[in-house]
Amino acid sequence: MDDSASPTLTLALLMVVVVAVQTFLRLFGVDPWTFALAWPLTERPWTLVTSVFAHAGFGHLLTNLVGLAILGLLLERRTSPIRFYTFFLATGIVAGVMQVTVATHVLGQPAAVLGASGAVFALFGYVLAGNRLTKAAASGISIRPRTQLLAIVTVAVVLTVVTAGQRDALIAHFTGLVLGIVAGRDHLLRPGQPEPTDRVGTDVPGR
Repeated sequence: MDDSASPTLTLALLMVVVVAVQTFLRLFGVDPWTFALAWPLTERPWTLVTSVFAHAGFGHLLTNLVGLAILGLLLERRTSPIRFYTFFLATGIVAGVMQVTVATHVLGQPAAVLGASGAVFALFGYVLAGNRLTKAAASGISIRPRTQLLAIVTVAVVLTVVTAGQRDALIAHFTGLVLGIVAGRDHLLRPGQPEPTDRVGTDVPGR
């Protein structure tokens, strides 16, 4: 893939531009959290998208840029740009929706959410579940679907807690991680091509 067309770099640039716009608008009294997703979702539907790229500050942005750079550059070689963009945006939106929905209607603590953390955690989950070592280790184990689901949730809970920080959107992180693990297990980002049968671990970079 041509580096100049790298989906990872394009997404990173878009995140930087959006945060720059947030900072500029703040000079005119516009709260950066105007871009945030909050309940009710239908009141500002555009925030389903803006909340994925906007951030609470440059520190928040930098953290997600590092994660995106490391994980995105690994994954973008295995898929098409449209699949990569769709996966990133879709998981980011779903993670954000889960965060504000659970916080508002389950925990009774209405909250707004900003940032690409849910999407970055989805990339992490995909790498975790979709690599050759994981596939080779799991190939010889027969596990019922219910047990697989329990294992996925358990891994997601543990990793979410271990990587948690103050004021983190833990529900969004957890949701993104689960989505990524499920997608990685089924190799959803890989273009549809016949699977080689002459060796174990056939998720080959560049496919």
